[in-house]
Amino acid sequence: MSFPAIMVTLVFVTGIIWLIDMFFWAPKRLNEQKEPLVVEYAKSFFPIILVVLVIRSFIAEPFRIPSASMLPTLHIGDFILVNKYAYGVRLPVLNKKVLSTGEPERGDVVVFRYPKNPQVDYIKRVIGLPGDTVGYFNKTVYINDKEVAQNVKEKDVSLISLIPARNELRFEQLGDAGHEILVDPDRRLVEGEAVVPAGEYFVMGDNRDNSNDSRFWGTVPEENLVGKAFFIWMSWDWNSGGIVWNRLGNSIN
Repeated sequence: MSFPAIMVTLVFVTGIIWLIDMFFWAPKRLNEQKEPLVVEYAKSFFPIILVVLVIRSFIAEPFRIPSASMLPTLHIGDFILVNKYAYGVRLPVLNKKVLSTGEPERGDVVVFRYPKNPQVDYIKRVIGLPGDTVGYFNKTVYINDKEVAQNVKEKDVSLISLIPARNELRFEQLGDAGHEILVDPDRRLVEGEAVVPAGEYFVMGDNRDNSNDSRFWGTVPEENLVGKAFFIWMSWDWNSGGIVWNRLGNSIN
């Protein structure tokens, strides 16, 4: 059972117990009688669980970055917050949109349910919008036959221990937004061109030669979107076992 399903179940069970006590058990108790333990727990935990469910379902949800596919933007061990209402308000568990609040823009970093296995969450950057023709040739993105500009940058010291020496750090100007990417000039992956279907999005990892993304398995349907990543609230270096202080509080661009 997924975490949202567990939370919804707990809210339902504790709420029902509270209501049953309010209308049936409490009126029959004598003044000196204590509440049953199950009722006491239900009254204590119901509001807490409800608040957590509302925050995680409709406002912001935490995620942990498990892989290097979004380097240099996101590192293994980063803990991020995802804006749950950026692309619409959805019912927990059912994932049905009940209110539209916006659509992904080119360059957004999004969390989504992996189309091949919706039980797994992925995080990538939106490259192609519905109707776009997206091409990828010679480490370069083309959108509607226009090349997305890149410039090679000097590597930051913090990246040297995280990536192979042969990898290049580049700045990619995707629309109005810009971001850093990593490429391995000596590695050849899949190349080609695809038209993004209506209601779907073409996504790629910033670590272009170490990312399982739309180049391999296709586009992301709109209904699979979870939210927009916007903030790093914690970062943990699993090798040294310590907090990476200079990443805390960074926004995600």
